[in-house]
Amino acid sequence: MQLFSTFETTGYLEMAISTLEKKGIQKENIFAVPLDNRAEDSKLFDTLHRSDGTSLIDIGMALATAFSVIGASIGFKLAWGPIYWGLIGAFAGFVLGFCIRLFVELVVKKKKRVLKGKHAEIILIVDCEESKAELVENILWSHFALGVAKVK
Repeated sequence: MQLFSTFETTGYLEMAISTLEKKGIQKENIFAVPLDNRAEDSKLFDTLHRSDGTSLIDIGMALATAFSVIGASIGFKLAWGPIYWGLIGAFAGFVLGFCIRLFVELVVKKKKRVLKGKHAEIILIVDCEESKAELVENILWSHFALGVAKVK
C-alpha cells in the first residue's frame, strides 16, 4: 500500500520521516519529492480563462464619476459646455485612477510578493504493508501534513 502526503518545507517533514523510520518503515520505502516553484511572474492583465481577482479599473471608475461631475459643474461657465467637460473629466479621472492602480500593482504589491515569497510543497510517498497503513497515516497527520491519500 502506498500513502501520499504533502508537506510544507518545515522541520515537521524531517520529524515525520524519522518517526516513520523508528516505527519500522525502511528508508528505501520513503520517497520525498520537492515541487518546483513557479518560475514566471504572475500576469498583470486577466484573460478569459484566468483571473487573479484584482481589478485595475475600480479606482478609475470612481475617479471618472467624481471628475465627470466636477467637469460638468464647471462646464456651465466654460466655452464647450457641461457635456464636453463632463466627458473630458470622466476620461481624465479614469486615466488617473487606472495609473494609480497600475502603480500599486506593479510597484507596491510586487515588493510584498517578493518579501512574502511562496515556497513549494514536498510530496512524501510511503510504501508500507496494509497493516501499518493506519499507523503511517496517523504519523503523517500528527506531523502537520497538508493532505494524505492511500492507494492500494
